[in-house]
Amino acid sequence: MRVAVVTVGDELLSGDTVDTNASWLCDRLDERGVSVERITTVPDRIADIARVVNEYRAEYDAVLVTGGVGPTHDDVTMDGVAAAFGREVVPNEDAEAWIAEHGDYAVADLTEGTTHLPAGARLLPNPEGVAPGAALEGVYVMPGVPAEMKAMFETVTAEFEGEPTHVEMVRTSEPESALLDRIAAVREEFDVTVGSYPGDDVRLKVMATDAETAAAAAAWLRERVEE
Repeated sequence: MRVAVVTVGDELLSGDTVDTNASWLCDRLDERGVSVERITTVPDRIADIARVVNEYRAEYDAVLVTGGVGPTHDDVTMDGVAAAFGREVVPNEDAEAWIAEHGDYAVADLTEGTTHLPAGARLLPNPEGVAPGAALEGVYVMPGVPAEMKAMFETVTAEFEGEPTHVEMVRTSEPESALLDRIAAVREEFDVTVGSYPGDDVRLKVMATDAETAAAAAAWLRERVEE
């Protein structure tokens, strides 16, 4: 399964807020063997959201959108996603019913637009907040508040499945440029992919679709690199 992640918010682009949602989602999806192939941040602008969602929903199995969900003036993500599908944002009866049943207030007390979703969208309940999310033909829209986004994603986790990836890490004191021959050799010897990450030492991330291959390839590398 191939997916794209879209985070929405002027505050992300200005640096006022650090985007932790994308990294958390990538980690959870990777655990399920799902391949995240795009992470894109867009401003609180309907046209930009619609353009990116429309492009990605045609290319990927699913698109996860976070941020800009709610009733305030800059919460325009639902409008952008609706525009990508050529639909309107309309009151959602399921959202109204869920809030009435689980909230500590009446739907009538909510700010206008709180329960409005793209026409035909499926409600994604918000276990940690008020503003609901939506799912529409492979596009999942969730709040930007991390606790709310995480809780909402857990309600749809089962809808994201791919081929599990097994990972082994190998550390070496050698510089990254000196390892190219052994990285190429281990890929020829085993059905693995290898990522290299420099730092105080170099971390080699060995990935395979089965645990035995990953372990064997990592052992092969450890014998051939300096500690």
